[in-house]
Amino acid sequence: MSTVSLLLFVLAAAPAKAPATDAKAAITTVLDDWHKAAADADEARYFGYFTPDAVYLGTDATERWTRDEFRAWAKPYFSKGKAWSFKAVSRHIFLSKDGKVAWFDEALDTPNMGPARGSGVLVKEGAGWKIAQYNLSIPIPNDVMDDFVKRIHDYEAAKATPPAQEKK
Repeated sequence: MSTVSLLLFVLAAAPAKAPATDAKAAITTVLDDWHKAAADADEARYFGYFTPDAVYLGTDATERWTRDEFRAWAKPYFSKGKAWSFKAVSRHIFLSKDGKVAWFDEALDTPNMGPARGSGVLVKEGAGWKIAQYNLSIPIPNDVMDDFVKRIHDYEAAKATPPAQEKK
């Protein structure tokens, strides 16, 4: 009898894995529906997943937007009934020890950009999760990196050079 009692005590004292699993499932649902809201051009639903002070980092170096700036930029796409369509093909989610903050990275399939990557931070608000930061990027294979670095450098240099004055 004492072995059974000891085993029951150890099992009762062991930390439960369900809360982390439940949180990851809830976060997966939020992120999947957030992407679906964009594909459905449901602006209210899409932006409802952000915290008021959220930041969205797009693929262009100039694209660092607050939630409201991003919403203003995206409004014409949502208004046309066609925003963008991202589908996660893999995702990794991690939780803080207190279970109130989560961060993730995801590989995305996109029809317009090809393979892409998203990463971000979510915070627990009440019973739900909100996106506090999202970073969208396009992974560049190392074998072609030198070409991309040169192209970006040339682009930036051309942008910084004023156009030549015409002679009269």
